[in-house]
Amino acid sequence: MRRFVRIIVGFLATLGLLVVVGLGLSIWAASALHDRAQPPLPRRMVLELDLENEFREAESSDPFTRLSGEKSYVLRRVVAALDRAAADEHVVGLFATLGHAQLGMAGAQELRDAVARFRASDKPTVVFAETMGEFGNGTVETYIASAFGEVWLQPSGDVGLTGFMVESPFLKGTLEMLGIDTQFAARKEYKTAIETFTEKAYSPAHAETLAGLLDSWTRQAVDGIAQGRRLPAEKVRALFGNGPFLAAEALSAGLVDKLGYRDQAWAAAAGAGPKPETVDIADYADHAPKGKGTRIALIVGEGAIMRGEAEGPLGKPEGFGSELIGQAFRDAIDDPEVKAILFRIDSPGGSYVASDTIWNEVRRARAAGKPVVASMGAAAASGGYFVAMAADRIVAQPGTITGSIGVFTGKVVLAEFWQKLGITWDEMHRGDNATMWSMNRPFPPQAWDRVNAMLDRIYADFTGKAAEGRRMAPEKLEQVARGRVWSGAEAKAVGLVDTLGGYPEAEAELRALLKLAPDAALDLVAFPAPKSPLEMVAKVLGGGGSMAEDENLRTLLGAARVLAPLAERLQALDPAGQALRAPGLPPVRP
Repeated sequence: MRRFVRIIVGFLATLGLLVVVGLGLSIWAASALHDRAQPPLPRRMVLELDLENEFREAESSDPFTRLSGEKSYVLRRVVAALDRAAADEHVVGLFATLGHAQLGMAGAQELRDAVARFRASDKPTVVFAETMGEFGNGTVETYIASAFGEVWLQPSGDVGLTGFMVESPFLKGTLEMLGIDTQFAARKEYKTAIETFTEKAYSPAHAETLAGLLDSWTRQAVDGIAQGRRLPAEKVRALFGNGPFLAAEALSAGLVDKLGYRDQAWAAAAGAGPKPETVDIADYADHAPKGKGTRIALIVGEGAIMRGEAEGPLGKPEGFGSELIGQAFRDAIDDPEVKAILFRIDSPGGSYVASDTIWNEVRRARAAGKPVVASMGAAAASGGYFVAMAADRIVAQPGTITGSIGVFTGKVVLAEFWQKLGITWDEMHRGDNATMWSMNRPFPPQAWDRVNAMLDRIYADFTGKAAEGRRMAPEKLEQVARGRVWSGAEAKAVGLVDTLGGYPEAEAELRALLKLAPDAALDLVAFPAPKSPLEMVAKVLGGGGSMAEDENLRTLLGAARVLAPLAERLQALDPAGQALRAPGLPPVRP
């Protein structure tokens, strides 16, 4: 019997290895074919942009996406493609589809600006929406659509210009019912993330921060819609928050231009003359000229900041690792061809130590004579701002969530909760503060003193480095710190940001720092260099982890999506698909 089991196990292991090797060869072949010269673009084309697609800050490192045929929109490449297409005589128009966009205010503004520049070329810019809302909020969608020269809405659709809102859960009552106590501390009053556990409603400081953010976004949306739709601002203010508007009402109000269906809208984008071909914006971006201009290192930090590589089993980025980003800076510093660094940040914060590590690499780059421009995406808050503040210039969208210069830490105390469950704990320790981070007891007084000393030191370090980086007097910096979150527009007004805008504005800052002509070409090169699909498959075959581990299984199941007709069933088995994840709380988080 044992021999039979060994034979079966050996057979399955061999079969699994052959499958992975076969997939690796397939990926290598697909990569090789993809990297060859692309098929020529048509002589006459309309670019198509799917605004419901996911927009990434960097290329996906999943080696199976090419085989699956999934579109991947990288925000920077889409923006660059639109700018190039505006001057391309073979591009006769832009046609976009819109419904429920996966974009926040900052991402919407990056795209709106690019569409507006394309629209200025006098080529047709048409957006078609089956609906902008449909029993949901369509405010950001309406804002994006207003950048197009012609907005089409399906007669059965609506425009959900209902306004902005925030709502937050507060767990204090639930924790009290369960017998769970909390011990948290923050620096300072606007560092309100801990209030989810310690309050039952917004504190005055929390409410003030959120109100400021909502007010700023509302002004930006109203002004943008009014300008794009060529409507009086007073009229848009009257419409704002009073949706959803039925199709006929939206047409009458001037929020849309035409009611019709997709084929009619596409014909409007195609214009007169011979029928053009449709080319997806991602395919058009693949034909961008490469290797021309001054070499600029593009380093993208996205997600929660943490120590280490923050990398999945196939080299797939899963965070904002200090080792990964730090090495990228070191490589860029050592590369004699790199003249400057564009540091793209989209992060709500994370580890203080990891943030400080990256901050130092930014400073080292500047000391090595390589200017650094930080470009902020959806958020650059707390640790996300920390890593930016040593840059030569900071660029943010008006809607970027910015600042939150502060720190918090703490824990929940489960002693009474365990008693309710009839669970008892025992322990042994050496050292007065050995138990301080245990959730089974409160902080002892001397340990609580240590916690507050740590928070005081971190806050002083954060504000001191921010004052130095922003060239502000410490007392002035303190007025805009205290843990407060600002919109990008507000952050510029108080001195935390230099320029409002996105990639084009960041590149303009780089040219100015390098004393280049305003139209000088820049060659943005990703650091660290993305791993090839074959390297990532080799990592699985030779890595230290088990092929049966959840993360590897998740990646292999991603590959299974291309193996029809079993794709849907296999995908349903993905252990990540139904995972319930609670937000992690690092010991100390700026």
